[in-house]
Amino acid sequence: MLNEKVAELLNTQINKEFYSAYLYLSYSNYFSEEGLDGFANWYHVQAQEERDHAMLFVQYMQNNDAKITFEAIDKPASDFKSHMEVLQAGLDHERYVTGLINNIYSAAYDVKDFRTMQFLDWFVKEQGEEETNSSDLIKKMELFGSDPKSLYLLDQEMAARTYAAPSLVL
Repeated sequence: MLNEKVAELLNTQINKEFYSAYLYLSYSNYFSEEGLDGFANWYHVQAQEERDHAMLFVQYMQNNDAKITFEAIDKPASDFKSHMEVLQAGLDHERYVTGLINNIYSAAYDVKDFRTMQFLDWFVKEQGEEETNSSDLIKKMELFGSDPKSLYLLDQEMAARTYAAPSLVL
């Protein structure tokens, strides 16, 4: 049985992951409206991954007979002034999610909930990858985004991203 505080934090994370999916769909829509279909694709794939993360938390809670409460999903920001603003917001959001995962891990550690810590190990690694990917997008935009031909090629690179289901098995 899960510790009450750990279960509460895990439940909150479910809702945060669904919000992340919603947020990234907003980013995808922004880039689609800007004519950058590759970036739109990149964030659409990102939204799919976040939805899957939420579902992994749901399955973990269900496997541990913990009550799940779905909350309303906040409206994501959608009024952006530049491509770089969206990319920076994405990195900031990933850093925020990393903090949330770390808080759950800390709470599990405090009560010696090693099973939850092991479950979260995958997310700790995943967040490292998410932050790196977001940071790399910013670096590429800084290098190439001001030149239309380079931006076109960068957009083509983003279009090549494909969805891959998470590797975590519960």
